[in-house]
Amino acid sequence: MSAIVIFFSRRYENYVNGVIKNLSIGNTEVAANIIKGLTDADIFQIKPLQSYSKSYKICIEQARADQRRNARPELKKYPDSLDPYETIYLGYPNYWGTMPMVMFTFLEHFNFTGKIIKPFCTNEGSGIGSSVEDIKRLCPGAKVEKPLVILGGNVARSRTAIENWI
Repeated sequence: MSAIVIFFSRRYENYVNGVIKNLSIGNTEVAANIIKGLTDADIFQIKPLQSYSKSYKICIEQARADQRRNARPELKKYPDSLDPYETIYLGYPNYWGTMPMVMFTFLEHFNFTGKIIKPFCTNEGSGIGSSVEDIKRLCPGAKVEKPLVILGGNVARSRTAIENWI
């Protein structure tokens, strides 16, 4: 089975276990790398053309503004094709109850008909929100499987939960 891990993650200041911490690697990227290691899947990181602020407080306001205006932020690049892949592990943090708007940009770019999408979401207690419903709406024809919800502060200790989900 051919698979790819596609994710958006943000390093720098993040909310972790009730405090702001400076992360050298974002929580979703940590989870994505664990999945890659367990599955030997290819991997692709979604990067917006204009990065979010390194400041957590400014970043969350930027994310809220994006969501309120239903923005589709431009991305630096896309994979050439998703045709070779049957399974897509799709990772993102929870921003204001769903995926960051860069995920909407990415999902609207491709046709996911016949693909299996396995969402995974990092958060600090807000859960998965409406992101699975949003993925289903944006990717008609895809089989969207049960998501994995990971507390960001626990991501480094989430290997067993990820193995069980895979």
